[in-house]
Amino acid sequence: MRLTESKVEQAYVFARERYAEHGIDTEELLARLDTVPISIQCWQGDDVLGFESADANLTGGIQTTGNYPGRARNADELRSDLEVALTLIPGASRVNLHAMYLDTDRPVGRDKIEPKHFQGWIDWAKDRNLGLDFNPTCFSHPNSAQGLTLSHPDGDIRRFWMDHCIASRRVSEYMGEQLGSPTVMNIWVPDGYKDTPAERLEPRKRLMSSLDAILGAVEGKHHKVAVEGKLFGIGAESCTVGSNEFYMAYAATRKTLLCLDAGHFHPTESVADKISTSLCFLDEILLHVSRPVRWDSDHVVLFDDATIAIAQEIVRSNGLDRVNIGLDYFDASINRVAAWVIGTRNYRKALLYAMLEPRAELKKAEDRFDYTSRLVLMEEAKSLPWTAVWEYYCMTRNVPHGREWLKTVQRYEANVLNSRG
Repeated sequence: MRLTESKVEQAYVFARERYAEHGIDTEELLARLDTVPISIQCWQGDDVLGFESADANLTGGIQTTGNYPGRARNADELRSDLEVALTLIPGASRVNLHAMYLDTDRPVGRDKIEPKHFQGWIDWAKDRNLGLDFNPTCFSHPNSAQGLTLSHPDGDIRRFWMDHCIASRRVSEYMGEQLGSPTVMNIWVPDGYKDTPAERLEPRKRLMSSLDAILGAVEGKHHKVAVEGKLFGIGAESCTVGSNEFYMAYAATRKTLLCLDAGHFHPTESVADKISTSLCFLDEILLHVSRPVRWDSDHVVLFDDATIAIAQEIVRSNGLDRVNIGLDYFDASINRVAAWVIGTRNYRKALLYAMLEPRAELKKAEDRFDYTSRLVLMEEAKSLPWTAVWEYYCMTRNVPHGREWLKTVQRYEANVLNSRG
């Protein structure tokens, strides 16, 4: 039976009183939660193909599986799909673009992109009070065919990718200035070797030199640059030039943002644990929240232990103003609009769940070395009525508070997506 608004509110009143017993003001907390932006990845909507060519193919170790009908084929369709998803997601949102999602009817070389090629996105975002984030696209291109870009031994190819990243910085700077919200520009390259390389030092020196040139080329008043490491990739199993260790050192010495992608580590590593470590040395970091079922397989984000742990570490580290949260997954086996809604709502839930933790009580127990009470408090907090707070939050933000949102997506699929063939 569908909960009525009165029942949702009634349940919330009880929950608010329960949390007040632990010194938690849920009204104040929900107002804060509302302001934490989650950057929604545009590439879920079209299977990471972009709009440069009608016969685009993925390279760089990126794979999308599934053939669910309704993939967005152009910028207008992608924006239409995003608009539906955004009506079903509470809280502040941003949209994360790759350079290959330019909005123009003429071919443009990646090293020649300009702000004008993304003006349609900027105007759309401004009308909807959205921030935009941006990424150079250093894959799925003839100049990345050998699996190397910014670390390529050929100076001309390396120069092409540097020029692309510099052009992307200019686009990002313009976006941030126009929208009044700094754009986070994340650099990820697929560079690596399938088998054991003869040397690792020189490729990493070339990558470092290329990144230094990119950082020195544009002043970043309205955008922030992040660098993203990886354990390995398909086709780069034996050596990833831009490893996490490389980028941790690079970000710390160059004062860029470090991007931690939940799918880019060994399955036994805790991404959550890396957040507080990074914040010891960096002013800000970037997160790509994903679900690596089998390493970097980029499944839709669930409300699971790994997702909750990442949110808890942000909150426990007082990092809500220092951690830029983005999503990174692409599932073509289900309705793509639903995939956005599921993943983004789940991460907003995880943030709420983490914020509702009785932190003051936990800190007091820890400070007096009462680890028994700390464990009891953590475990009992799991049984507090946080779902009543979530449903109230959704209701008061005019989005469905249960699974009712799926009906909207299903209608959109029947009326719009199915007509795309």
